[in-house]
Amino acid sequence: MSQHRIDGLRIAGIATCVPARAENNLDPALGFDPDEVRKVVQMAGVRERRVVDPGVTAADLCFEAAEDLLERLGWERDSVSGLIFVTQSPDYFLPSTACMLHQWLGLPDDCAAFDMGLGCSGYPYGLYLAAAMLKGGGHRRILMLHGETPSRFVAPDDQATRLLFSDAGSATALELADAGRASFCLHTDGTGHAGLIIRGGAFRDRSPADPRELFLRMDGAGIFNFTIKRVPPLVRDALGLSGLTVEQVDQFVFHQSNRFIMKHLMKKCGLPDAKVPMTIEDNGNCGGPSVAVTLTRSLPAQRERTQTLMLLGYGVGLSWGAAVVELDPQATLLHRDYAGTSARRGAA
Repeated sequence: MSQHRIDGLRIAGIATCVPARAENNLDPALGFDPDEVRKVVQMAGVRERRVVDPGVTAADLCFEAAEDLLERLGWERDSVSGLIFVTQSPDYFLPSTACMLHQWLGLPDDCAAFDMGLGCSGYPYGLYLAAAMLKGGGHRRILMLHGETPSRFVAPDDQATRLLFSDAGSATALELADAGRASFCLHTDGTGHAGLIIRGGAFRDRSPADPRELFLRMDGAGIFNFTIKRVPPLVRDALGLSGLTVEQVDQFVFHQSNRFIMKHLMKKCGLPDAKVPMTIEDNGNCGGPSVAVTLTRSLPAQRERTQTLMLLGYGVGLSWGAAVVELDPQATLLHRDYAGTSARRGAA
C-alpha cells in the first residue's frame, strides 16, 4: 500500500487558467438531439464547458497560470529547482513539454524539469512527487503544473464524451517550511486500463485503420463502478493516515468527474454538501486539473485560518489517489481566463 506522510512543506500558491471560450451543451449547433442532451446535462451536471481554440495547448494554459503565480509570489526564477508537468495532453511526443515550459518561464539550468503522464489522478500524484523531491534534499522550491485539453481528443459526434470534457491548466508552488504536513494515499489498477483509452496515434498503432481510434473511448459504466468501489475506501484510508475525522477536514475537493458520481460518493462517504465544492456545471470535467480549478474558484482568496483539505483524483489508468494538505491564510489563490499571450514566442 502506497501511503506516505511528509512534514515540513508548504503550498505557497495555486493558480489556474481556463479557456475564454465557453461552449453551451444546450446549443443546437452541436448537432445532438435536444431531449437527449437535457438528460445528459441533468445527470452529469455539465451545462457549459471551457474549450481551447485551435493551436492552444495545455502547456499554454499552464504557462499563463505559472507566470501569474510567480509574479504574485515574487519568486525569483533562479530559486525554482524543480518543474513537474503533469499531463496526458503534451505538445509533442518529444521533447518533454516540461523542457519547453522551462524555457518559456526562464528557469535556471540547474532546475530539474520533466513530464509525468497521469490524467484524472494527476493532482494528488503530482503533489506527492513534488513533496518527495522537497524532502529528499537539494530542493527548496518546486513548481507542479497540471494541464489537460480533453476537448482535443474527444470525437465531435460522441455525445458521451464531448458534452462532458473541458480544458484547463494549473500551477502549484511548493516550498520547504518549518511547519506544514501532508498525507498521501496512491493506488493503481492497470487491469482496467482500457476503460478510458485512445488506442491510436502513439507507437502501439501510429496510423489506425479506424480513425475513431484516434479519439477517446470511455466505458462509462465501468468507470462508474470503479469509482464507487475505490473512492470511499480511499477517503477512509486518507483520514486514517492523517489522523483526522470528516469534521476536521474543511473541504473535500474531488476531481470533477460527473455530478451523479460525486453525489454518490458524498453519500457513501458521509460527506455534507457544504464540504464538497463543485465547479462542474460551468467548467465541465477538465481532468486532473479540475481539482486545482475547484480550489481556486471555491476557496476565498482571503482566509482567516489554515484550511485542511482532502484532494481526490480518480480515473484513467485506472489510478486513484488522495492528498490531505494544509493551506495557510498567506497562500495565494488565483484564477482567470486565458489571455492568449502565452508561450507561442518559444514554441518549436
